Parts: sequence; structure tokens; C-alpha cells
Amino acid sequence: MGVIGCAALISLGILFEGVGRAVFKLFSSNLYFFSHEAILPGANQFNGRLLYSFSVKQTERAKNYKPRTRHLNKDGWARYTNRLFLESSPYLLQHAHNPVNWYSWGDEAFKTAKKLNRPVLLSVGYSTCHWCHVMEEESFEDEEVAKILNENYVAVKVDREERPDIDAIYMNALQVLTGSGGWPMTVWLTPEHKPFYAATYIPARHGDRGVSVGFLTLLRKLRQIHDDEPEKIKNAGSQLTDAIQDSMHPGAQSDLPKIEILYRAAKYYKDNFDETNGGMSGAPKFPSSFPVRFLLRYYKKTGDHKVLNAITLTLKKMAAGGMYDQIGGGFHRYSTDAQWLVPHFEKMLYDNALLALAYLESYQLTQNDEFRQVAEDILHYIRQDMTSPQGVFYSATDADSVTPEGHREEGYYFTWTPKDLKGALSRDELSLITPYYDVIENGNFEGRSIFNTPVPLLRIAHQLKMSETVTRHKIKNIRDKLYQVRLKRQSPLKDEKILTAWNALMISAYARAGFILDKKEYIQIAEKATRFIFKNLYKNKILHRSFKDGAPKYKAYLDDYAFLIASLLDLYEATFEPGWLTKAFELDKTLQESFEDDAGGFFMTSTEHEKLIAREKSTYDGALPSGNSVALLNLLRLYELTTDYSYYKRAEKLLKSFSTRLSQSPVSLSEMLLAIDFYFDQPQEIVIIAPKGKPSEVEKFLAPLRKNFLPNKILVVAEDGGNIQKNQKLIPLIESKYAINSQTTAYVCKKGVCELPTNKIEVFMRQLKIAPSSGLP
Repeated sequence: MGVIGCAALISLGILFEGVGRAVFKLFSSNLYFFSHEAILPGANQFNGRLLYSFSVKQTERAKNYKPRTRHLNKDGWARYTNRLFLESSPYLLQHAHNPVNWYSWGDEAFKTAKKLNRPVLLSVGYSTCHWCHVMEEESFEDEEVAKILNENYVAVKVDREERPDIDAIYMNALQVLTGSGGWPMTVWLTPEHKPFYAATYIPARHGDRGVSVGFLTLLRKLRQIHDDEPEKIKNAGSQLTDAIQDSMHPGAQSDLPKIEILYRAAKYYKDNFDETNGGMSGAPKFPSSFPVRFLLRYYKKTGDHKVLNAITLTLKKMAAGGMYDQIGGGFHRYSTDAQWLVPHFEKMLYDNALLALAYLESYQLTQNDEFRQVAEDILHYIRQDMTSPQGVFYSATDADSVTPEGHREEGYYFTWTPKDLKGALSRDELSLITPYYDVIENGNFEGRSIFNTPVPLLRIAHQLKMSETVTRHKIKNIRDKLYQVRLKRQSPLKDEKILTAWNALMISAYARAGFILDKKEYIQIAEKATRFIFKNLYKNKILHRSFKDGAPKYKAYLDDYAFLIASLLDLYEATFEPGWLTKAFELDKTLQESFEDDAGGFFMTSTEHEKLIAREKSTYDGALPSGNSVALLNLLRLYELTTDYSYYKRAEKLLKSFSTRLSQSPVSLSEMLLAIDFYFDQPQEIVIIAPKGKPSEVEKFLAPLRKNFLPNKILVVAEDGGNIQKNQKLIPLIESKYAINSQTTAYVCKKGVCELPTNKIEVFMRQLKIAPSSGLP
């Protein structure tokens, strides 16, 4: 499997040897893997405080904490403990007992490097990254490698999910140097934070995995160049920093983009479509590389059936493949092959949120019930396996899991052998499940089988002489049974930190699902998670990025604000509670004051964030949409809701700042294409007023909106004499609108100009250009 993976910054800290379970002492100079020169003047007082912090933290974690290391004392406690033990990030804690002298990112590490005239080794990754685990096992747990690091470098570890600003800057350096990127990311820095060399995963020694230069050799050579040719290091760092700064902006402001970029983007996806397997041609296959939600809008605009066929084939093939967890629901991160069969077994919250939205919208457009079922299975998986007791969503689960023999293997938890199944199922169940899930004796992945469904259920039913309904019911029962069997295995590590941006994406998915499927329980889940964020991650009108161990951490980034605003708009259109709009306005004001560039668009960081060597204005939609793409659509939606022209002007300013980039490569901003489609359309402004005391009467007008795909619209529902006054203050569009003849009345407008108000559902549907058979309850 290719090295495509993870990211977080290495933070180097002073190492300690654990004695028993409560006492720590400094490494002494006679321990070969700790350099005596790392003990700085005045360190005794500092280390005394640090030792006390270690003792307190160990007491806090005593019940459930298990050191993740092969270096253990006889009593089971770790032989080594470094500063990362004091962190809350699951990724940093994975490295808390390496024999490496890790620091977390901060002034202490870089001041130490400057004092000792050492380079900084930055390691960036995340907790569920397979190749991060491999490099940890091969290098950071290796005492010889640790000795070289501790004597020659200041080592810094960073969780990319908590610090996307750091990750973005040094990933840019890696891409400038190598033309590609990935995690773990390994970067050599000067004490002034400037990069002079970078790589991804590096095997520990030359010859390992066929490489000619291993990590140990690189560490020695680059330290030697640093000492012998300091000007070369200085010049390389300065040149690379200049290149980073130049590349982290979309370019000079230009004219507004033209609508033809939508057609150019669609042509690219059509020309590169895999007509056999769906998605883009080749491998690996990432769901985000084939932007279903943009293509749905393109089909609605053009009626291009080639695009619709590409969408449906892709969604069906993804759901039938091994990238989809056929037993537990939800999608793994990507497929390593062209057939969507062998996944990289991580499961990410954001992937599943975005895919739930793609399947929901596709269900609206096609009324294919298979798409609805996949969306609901994703939401069921999140509710069952990825939701905290407080109602917010965990970040991810690991690619690796532990076998009965105690070894960590990628994908073990999700794969099966005929023997596993024989021990869990009856003969009749086996005769159904073996062909349906493509289980073979020698497996399709390292001797085990990844469940996938290459044969349609109806064909299996015919072969077994059963009805489709009976077959589907039996398969559901078998899935439930195998899920319970699987729970007895040691499950993959779960990263339980709460990230605002990723939670916001899932809040949108639940809110939209609740509206589209008319399921209040989904909306309640979205509301509960949102309330948690505002209670625990929004302090004194300052939003935070991450929450773990009862405390928020790090000021929020552009993604956090933009995604949360989008989720609040989605929640409003699912509940019509004006409080959600009020919060959206409040957050956007912070974006405008602290993140917005005078030239248009938004920086990733605010004016209050740590000043790094560059300030990124995100210019690329990858597995995660960029904050600018989501913010653009937010501004356009806010303008339609409020008729406040300042939102529209800011949106056009953002578009002008990205115009050159969009003209050069519209597919690099595939999420922004949704907003551009909205911009060039004439969005429908739909206002539905219920008569006083009869709010439920709006349902007959909501039914066609639930069932039909109408992406470029805003929806306002209010009750005469009820919440209409509150809504009027926020949404001037409601003014002078009321329930005519004390009956529910619908107003369909464009740019503030309205059709005749109507009490009749048939007229309402004509105004929306919905066929009469497409939405009557």
C-alpha cells in the first residue's frame, strides 16, 4: 500500500525514566540515549515543576491509562516519559513514552534549539494514521535513533488535526521540495522555524523497505551540513520560506469568474471518469476527487444524462465496495485500488459527513432508495460508534487493530475468514452471506476477506429461490449478528477529541437528513451537538478548535468558523428557530473582523493567532473543503436571507481574489463550484407563513421541498402571531407577509420579487417548477 497518510508536528521534550508509578527523575549523563548538554542552566527548577505535573497527570490517568510503548518496566509502567504525557491530543499521547526527547510545538522548543545551536526535527501526523504508526515503531521507539535525535536535534511533535495552520505551511514546503505530500510529515527546521529539508515516511535504516538512505543516515548528514555549512542551511531556509509565502495565496485580484468554469470543470470529470468502477480513473480512489454534489447541481442545470449516470454509478460502486463498512456502516478513508475494494481502513468523521450529504442529495434527485439507505447507515454508524455521551462527535478510528496474538495489523478488525463466519452463523446464513459478501477461502486481503457486494442482492435472492424482501431481511439480521461478533474483537483506537469544524460538518449532515427525510430525531442530534459546542468551545465570544479531557484548546481557524456557520444555516432551515441565525451572524462578524483579507477572502488564521512564517489563504479543496469555499456559499446564503448587500459585496470580493486560480484550475476548488453555481443562478427565496396556532399546517408545503432537489434556495417558515416578529428582525424578507385567509400561504421570490402568494400546493409546485407527481404528500 502506498504511503498516503497522516500529519502532525514533532514536539521534542526532556525525557524521564519512570520509576514505579509515581516518581520521575531526570535522565543522568551516563544513560547513553540522553544528551547531558540538553540540560540547560536553570533547568532544575523547571524540571521540578514538570515532575510535579507528571505526577499529577499520572494520578489523573491512573485508572484507564496504558502506556503505548514496547519499553516497559517490570511493573508495567513505561520506562520513558516525555513532555507529551502532559498533552491531551491522542496523537501526541501515542508518543509520550518514546525514548525520543519530544517537545510539543511552542517557544520552549525553538528557544532550546537556538540556545544549543541545533536544528529542529518536526514530525507531523495524526492518531489514526497507519504510516505514522509504522514510523513510530521503526524509528521513534528505536533507542539508537532516539540517541541521535536527542543529542543532535530538538524534536517537535504536532497533531495536524489540532494545528492545521502548522500542517499547511510545512506541507507546502514538502510539496515544493518533492512535488507531493503525505503523512507522517518529517521536516528539518532552523530555530527560526524555516524549513530546509522535508520528507514523508522514512524507513529507519538504509536498505529497509528498499531505500538507499534511511532516517538515521539523514539525521547524521543533515546535522553535519547544519554545522559545517550554516550559510547553505540559512539560504535554503530563506528561499523555501519565500516560496511558501508566494504559494499560499490565490494570486492577485482579478475580474469576476465566468460561468464557463462550471462547464470546464464538468468536462474534466467526464473526460477522466472511470466508466467501469465509477469515480476518477486510476488508483488510489478518494471520494472527494469526484465531487458528486457539484455534479448533481451541474446535471440539474444542464440535464446532461452522462453526468447523472456517472454520479449514480459512482455512488453504487462505492457502497458495494470494501471501502464501505458492510457490517457497521460508514466509509473508510479511501480505496487503494480502482475497484473501491481494498480501503485504507481509517474512518474519518469528515468523510462520513460529506458522503452522507452526497447520498442524501442524490436520493432527492433520483429517489433511489439505496442512496437513502446508505445515508441513514452512515448516520446510524456515527450515532452508535462515534458519538460521545454528551452528544458530540469523535474524530476518527484507526486503520490498525490488534490481532488475538497481540500484533497491530491494518484492517484486521474489519476482515473475516470462512472459519470466523462458521463459528458465528448457521449453515443457511452462511449459504446466503458467503456469495453476497464475496467471502473466499484465501481472502482478498492478506488471507482474509473484505466484505463487498459485487453481485446484486436480487440475483442472490433468485439463486437461493427467495424473495427480495425475505433476502434483505435475512441479510440485515446477519449484519446485526456479525456486528455483535465483531464487537468482541479489540476495536481500533478511537480519537476522541472533539473538533469544531468536523463536528459542524456532521451537524449539517444530521440537520439536512432530518429535513429531507422528515426525521426529528436527526434534527435533535444536530441541535444537541451544536449546544455542546456553544457551551464548551465558545468562551467570551471566542471559538475554539478542539475539546478533550474537559477543556477547549486552541483558538478556532477559518474552517471552524465557516463550517459552523454553514451548519447553523442548515439547522435554521431544518428548525426555523431564529436563535441559530443569530449565532451565525455573530460568528460571521468575527470572521469579518479577524480573518478577512482586505483584498478578498479569508486567511486560515485570525489576527489573534500565533504568527508563523506564512499566513495561508486556503486555495484548494481536498478531502476537506477549504474554509474559503464554504465561507463563499455562507455569504451568498446570508445575503439571500437578509437582503443585506454587504454580504454580497464581500462574496464578490472573495470571488475576484480567487478568479485567477479558478480560471487556471476550476477542479482545484471543486467545493467552491457549489457556491459559484449558487452565484450564477437566481436562488429561490421561499417563505411559508402558517396561520396563528396552526404551525403543523405548513407540512403540505414542506413535503415537496423535502422530496425534491432544490439546492439554490433559502427557506423561511414562520407563524402568524408566533415567531414572525423575531424572524422579521433577522429576515426582512418576511415583512408584510402573512397567512392569507387564515390559511398557510407560500411566497416564492427571486431577488425580492415575488410570485403571487398562494394557499394551493399545486400552484406552489408550479412556481418552484416541480412536476405535480414529485412531492405531493
